[in-house]
Amino acid sequence: MSEVECVLDIRADLGECPVWCPREQSLYWIDIYAGRLNRFDPSTGTNSFWQLPEPIGSFALCETGGALVALKSGLHRLDFGSGGLTPFAAPEADLPGNRLNDGRCDRQGRFWVGSMADPVDFERPHGSLYRADPGGGCTRMVEGLYVANGLAFSPDGRTLYHSDSFREVRTVWAWDLDPDDGVISNRRVFVDTHGMPGRPDGAAVDADGCYWMSAIDGWELVRFTPAGVVDRRIALPIAKPTMMAFGGPRLETLYITSIRPPGPCLDQPQAGSLFAVEAGVPGLPEPLFRA
Repeated sequence: MSEVECVLDIRADLGECPVWCPREQSLYWIDIYAGRLNRFDPSTGTNSFWQLPEPIGSFALCETGGALVALKSGLHRLDFGSGGLTPFAAPEADLPGNRLNDGRCDRQGRFWVGSMADPVDFERPHGSLYRADPGGGCTRMVEGLYVANGLAFSPDGRTLYHSDSFREVRTVWAWDLDPDDGVISNRRVFVDTHGMPGRPDGAAVDADGCYWMSAIDGWELVRFTPAGVVDRRIALPIAKPTMMAFGGPRLETLYITSIRPPGPCLDQPQAGSLFAVEAGVPGLPEPLFRA
């Protein structure tokens, strides 16, 4: 697969948060406003889903089975067998205009998730970044974000990356992360995408420690070295890639979710679908939530 291939022509409105499950050799992903957590089997090309009662911004697969899902109302445990939800935390119960957005687990199995006003308030930021601990509890770690996005972690788990996709910000930051207590410090700009074709959306880190950015509105994926230098670009047949995940038997295939804009999409007829391309470098196994 040397070229970008559409592996699931599903044309979702807002595909996001692909997560590869090595045990099942399958890809989980979401359609945010449809409230669907999907499971795609590349060996058969089939896609199934769990219907949720609210928009879903992200999720993590759990060590004990099922998933921790970031719904508009907060974090819930989803039982895959029954489809039942158990509340876990409601970090923004006092902000009904917000919803949870991009999220993923660090190497210690803590779930980090950002939030945003929906629709975005162009005048001031309402979003934050939270850390949900396996033992319970959800702590606000960063405030003042418009569209929290781009979460990823270095291979050694000691650097946290996150971004703000808002058009006036479009920046990726790096933080020092203490793997023992989950405290972050030393915030610095990793990449400022002003002047680049696209803005930062979802992300992943490969085995070399390079940060892959979905360049929304840029028609591409961009790979940055740990020093924040562009060293590779992959052109895509869709304008709005949202996030990628390393998958396949050797974790060398990038699976890419996308947005389908309103209108006929004549220049990108498969927008909103699921795509794949060989990365040329392996990724890292996605950690499970440890609760």
